[in-house]
Amino acid sequence: MTQPPPEPGAPVPDGSPPGAPAPGSPAYPKPPGGHSGESTSESHRVGTTFPCAACGAQVRFTPGTSELTCPYCGARQAVPVDEHVVLEEHDYVAWRESPHKPTGVVAQHVLVCARCGASVDSADLALLCPFCSAPIIAEIDPHEQVIPEGVVPFGLTKTQAVESMRTWTSSRWFAPGGLKKVSTAEKINGTYVPHWTYDADTATRYAGMRGEFYYVSESYTDAQGRQQTRMVQRTRWWPASGQVLRFFDDVLVPASTQLPSDTLQKLEPWTLQRAQPFRADYLSGFQALRYNVQPENGLTIAQGRMRPIIEGDCRADIGGDVQQLTSVSTSYADITFKLMLLPLWVASYLYAGKPYTVYVNAFDGHVVGERPYSIPKIVAAVIATVVLLAAVAFGYQYLDRPSSPTSPSPQVTRATPALPTSARPLTPSSVPSANPPLDPSGSLPPTWVR
Repeated sequence: MTQPPPEPGAPVPDGSPPGAPAPGSPAYPKPPGGHSGESTSESHRVGTTFPCAACGAQVRFTPGTSELTCPYCGARQAVPVDEHVVLEEHDYVAWRESPHKPTGVVAQHVLVCARCGASVDSADLALLCPFCSAPIIAEIDPHEQVIPEGVVPFGLTKTQAVESMRTWTSSRWFAPGGLKKVSTAEKINGTYVPHWTYDADTATRYAGMRGEFYYVSESYTDAQGRQQTRMVQRTRWWPASGQVLRFFDDVLVPASTQLPSDTLQKLEPWTLQRAQPFRADYLSGFQALRYNVQPENGLTIAQGRMRPIIEGDCRADIGGDVQQLTSVSTSYADITFKLMLLPLWVASYLYAGKPYTVYVNAFDGHVVGERPYSIPKIVAAVIATVVLLAAVAFGYQYLDRPSSPTSPSPQVTRATPALPTSARPLTPSSVPSANPPLDPSGSLPPTWVR
């Protein structure tokens, strides 16, 4: 249950920035290092705070930098960065068998805002006070949960995340035309999402079959009743077995069920090479979720993600043109794991009065999310596809149709009308010759006598 500050009328004097501590408040006891944090009781805890050294307001991590910046006076504080960091990993077997491992508590805690004194019920690791917007970062009890080993800091600012969302909405296929006009987010929240990473050496023994293609000639009768010949693919099978080895490094598994796991997987790959050792500084100004997927359950999910890769290795080892696997047995050794916090912008936009949610990888700007569809555009595309397929099928049938043999032209007999003698054509016996032939006697042939 969220409770307002003890004195809601005047927690902050006039002129003080909203992120500054209230006068006289024990908001900032300063242990070594400049950060504050204490546990007032088992149920009420004052979160870690990061006061500005210049004005006392709450500084926040600036995406794309290694600095904390005061939103009021602009003062900056550097966050230590290790360029050659090697993050520590837990030995899974040793952790599983340890009697002192964290119990995996995910219940809500009552967090007390160090600035205004409000009490906030939350299971989150970091959040903003709903009354004064000051960052609240909970202390992690190592007896309750695994402390994150690493964090990938935010690389995109809120403005850049909104621009990535705008580019994404304007490039969707089959989207309503008005969606391209969406240029801003109704709500956007920066959130660190916990992920488990797993490393493992695997050895897999398999048994199966190797298939190789060969071709035979086959006769058949086509649709026009003609005899045709074609080559038909056949497969020869041989038994196969063997062993494959593979090392898996940083297999990612979402460690929170508050966001859809399939959506989080679509936001991969994450740039884990830019991870830094966990420091609460990176969380200031953002929400951070606690994990509620335990390491044992995460390992089962990770092995499920490893399985298709291992089966691919087995098929490649079998060789041939096609493979069958009848048994696959994998053993896992040297399993290690760690908890990582990965940055995510969760934004929502309105279209036609309905909200849609998008997720932006806050390091590289990759976007995954919900979007509306245009029914008229989909129907038009389906109709166009049907028409195109029909045209292709008609053209194929036309080209495949046998050509008809040329039929002889019909003989037409016309009756010739009788002509009068004067109009009849001349015959050799009626046509005089300029040089009539002579018979041996020298007289004219009778046929040439008119």
